[in-house]
Amino acid sequence: MPHTHTQITEETTRMLHFPAVLGQFGPGARELGVQGWRVEKMKAVPLEPTDLGAFFNGDSYLVLSNRGDEGADLHMWIGEKSSQDEQVACAMLATQLDHFLGVDPVHHRQVQGYESPEFMSLFPRGVSYKEGGTESGFRKTQPGSAPIRRLYQIKGKRNICAKEVELSWKSFNKGDCFILDLGETIVSWIGSQANVFEKRKVREIALLIRDTDKRGKAHIADLAEGEETPEMLQVLGPMPELKESIPEEDTQADVSNSASLYKVSDATGAMTLTRVSEKSPFRKDLLVRDDCFILDNGANGKIFVWKGSGANPEEKKKALKMADDFIEKMNYHRMKTQVEILPQGRETIMFKQFFEDWD
Repeated sequence: MPHTHTQITEETTRMLHFPAVLGQFGPGARELGVQGWRVEKMKAVPLEPTDLGAFFNGDSYLVLSNRGDEGADLHMWIGEKSSQDEQVACAMLATQLDHFLGVDPVHHRQVQGYESPEFMSLFPRGVSYKEGGTESGFRKTQPGSAPIRRLYQIKGKRNICAKEVELSWKSFNKGDCFILDLGETIVSWIGSQANVFEKRKVREIALLIRDTDKRGKAHIADLAEGEETPEMLQVLGPMPELKESIPEEDTQADVSNSASLYKVSDATGAMTLTRVSEKSPFRKDLLVRDDCFILDNGANGKIFVWKGSGANPEEKKKALKMADDFIEKMNYHRMKTQVEILPQGRETIMFKQFFEDWD
């Protein structure tokens, strides 16, 4: 079969007029374990350990999992309302951190609501999403104002998150769990038709919110549907008849695992794709150390960029842009497509499974 060539234009990436500030990372960034930074005005601001896993949907974050000799993973977490400038700065800061560490971490882009199980596992006590961001008034409590009240919905089976929803009975249903943050009291409410995974997770996430938002200074009240307290009714009003559980559509039981492999080149000054194999499993020797490759598993919402150790430094630097241009060309949903960037020698099992002869 003849190779197919595809020209990728530069127009798909919006360039910043100012670079992310240099010298962002201190020696502490090289410590083992999990740590994070929030992107604020193009700077990486370290997170307190208690704030890990509590994300504002208007921001972008870096989360580093450093396992020493076992390797490192650098996750770029993108809030659903974060600005384009912040997202580009997050990628630039990820490159700076990569250079500072002196190792080759695997890069992952995580988009709010579509995070990988690997990312979620970094937060054993769960993840919470909060409205607002660095520039938002959501962050500020005016002196003398009433305490901020929030309602979170806990939903899912595998990757269970708390997502902030409208503070109203309209947000409730019998099939999920909810957390009502009233300031000094955090109400953990379990719907009568909630699944066992949500029931198991709701208290863990209530504890996470208490410890990250309240620094441990709040009381948690565990309630089942029908046990609503006067304090809860005072905030939400009389309780109406709640919506029944709506079973989530069954995920495709037999999602295609087919994939294609492309070589990427910028020899002509513009990115060019050459398809080297249209169907997995691939031969490992198709990966040439002097080039970069894209493994397209878009059917499962995943794109891998493999960076050969001898590849052009400019190509290696543009790995995330390669992925974004490819996603646009293939008409994949950018917010739902996970991206993994793999330096040669740091390949993951998820990548290797597409090759027939990988040891």
